Amino acid sequence: MIVSMTLELKDIPGQLVLALSPISELHGNIMSVVHQHEEKTPRGTIPVQITFEIDQRVLNELIERLEKSGVRVARVGEERLRSSVSLVLIGHIIHSDIGDTIDRIDSTGFAEVVDLSLSMPAIDRTSSAYLVISAIGEKELKKALEILRDVADKKDLLMIEPIRLNSEGA
Repeated sequence: MIVSMTLELKDIPGQLVLALSPISELHGNIMSVVHQHEEKTPRGTIPVQITFEIDQRVLNELIERLEKSGVRVARVGEERLRSSVSLVLIGHIIHSDIGDTIDRIDSTGFAEVVDLSLSMPAIDRTSSAYLVISAIGEKELKKALEILRDVADKKDLLMIEPIRLNSEGA
């Protein structure tokens, strides 16, 4: 199973290794680590987000090991969305109701718009939107893209895709 976990580490050398070692020892495959050293929690610790693949049967043991070593486990969740694609929409994004466009993807139950950046140079000029769509798998991601292509066509938006495709384990 793929797990997303937020840990809180003390601001002293060796804490990241202390947090990652038990994952490795339990044969977990670390997929990403976001170590936000410049940010602090209200307790003065450093938040670290880790995504990894591990056998579900050892997850509780992992949490116990982390907490025994002094690493606070702030959040644990199974990663539901496993495939992602980045794309750009160009046209009158706001005037064509970007909220409706996002809702068409989010309402599927198998895909979501997980990131959105807008560029609007002037009210009478075309704008652009950078979107990241994530889905539970490749088949569902392709279906979400089909939906977005249809919406873009009906709203007279140019869709440029994919900029990057991430898949399970890639």
